[in-house]
This record gives sequence, structure tokens and C-alpha cells, in this order.
Amino acid sequence: MQPFSKFLKAKPKVDSSVFVAATATIIGDVTVGAESSLWYGVVVRGDINRICIGARTNLQDGTIVHVSSAGGGALIGDDVTVGHMAVLHDCFLKDHSFVGIKACVMDGATVEGGAMVAAGALVTPGKIVRSGELWAGVPAQPVRSLKQEEIDMIDWIPKHYVELAKEYMMQMRFNQPRSNK
Repeated sequence: MQPFSKFLKAKPKVDSSVFVAATATIIGDVTVGAESSLWYGVVVRGDINRICIGARTNLQDGTIVHVSSAGGGALIGDDVTVGHMAVLHDCFLKDHSFVGIKACVMDGATVEGGAMVAAGALVTPGKIVRSGELWAGVPAQPVRSLKQEEIDMIDWIPKHYVELAKEYMMQMRFNQPRSNK
């Protein structure tokens, strides 16, 4: 049984290749693209507006994605990494962006491709985290340009999570109880 819930008339649309952990919750007007992964304790609540998650994107354990009825919804691109316990509220994460552990990205904020939000940072409403920048702090501000190893990591992590999710799905199938018929 998948942890998907229809809300009003909106039912989640999740590609069959997506890994959804048993304790993740997906509600309402939510679309999740191929080979993405929603890990343990993730909540994606598209009850009052839409949430679109692209392909090969990983939302790590405890992440919350929600929306505002007055905003544009939460749009998360392809090959995006969102660290454990992050909060994304009615914001835009473009392809190949990175949000660190326990970071918060608020209404109308944008994280461009090739940009990184540091662990614990608070990106306030409407801010734009530009490509090639690292933002940190509360409130978050640009602190420096990304190093080449950080840029490489932004590209590597989604590929790693696609493989890890495939392994989890294979193990889950292997560990299913067998019928005695």
C-alpha cells in the first residue's frame, strides 16, 4: 500500500519508478517524476495548491513540502537534493539545486540550478539564491562562491540516490512475505 491520499478532487500522480518510503505521506495535487525518492518521514502536502517534483530528485528523511493558497505552489526541478528535515514552503528549486539539512526555503523564494543553501539556513520569502552561490545563516545571505567539489557534489548526489532507491525497492520486493499456497 502506497502512502498517497486524495484531497478533495486532487490525487497524487507518482511515477512507478519513484521510491516512496513506507512512512512518507503524499497528499493532494502532487506530481513526482521518474526515479525520484521520498524518504522516511517525508510529508508532501499539496492540499491547497500544487506541488511538482521533477525526475531524480531526492527529498531526504523528515523533509516537509507545503504550499500557500495565494502562492504559485512548490516547484522542485530535476536532479535536486533536499537534505534531512528541510522545510520547503511554496518555493521554487530549479534543476540541479541543493538545499542542506534543516534548511528552510520560504514563500516565493527561488534556488537556482547550481546553487546551494547551507544546512540550517533560512531563505526568506522572495529571495533568489543565484547559481554558483552558497547561502548560509538566519536569515540566509550569500557567503561565497561554490567550490568545484561542491558543484560536483550537487551533480553526484542525485545519481547516488537513484541507485540507493533502486536498492531499497529491490530489498523491499525480496523481503515480501511469501504465500504458502
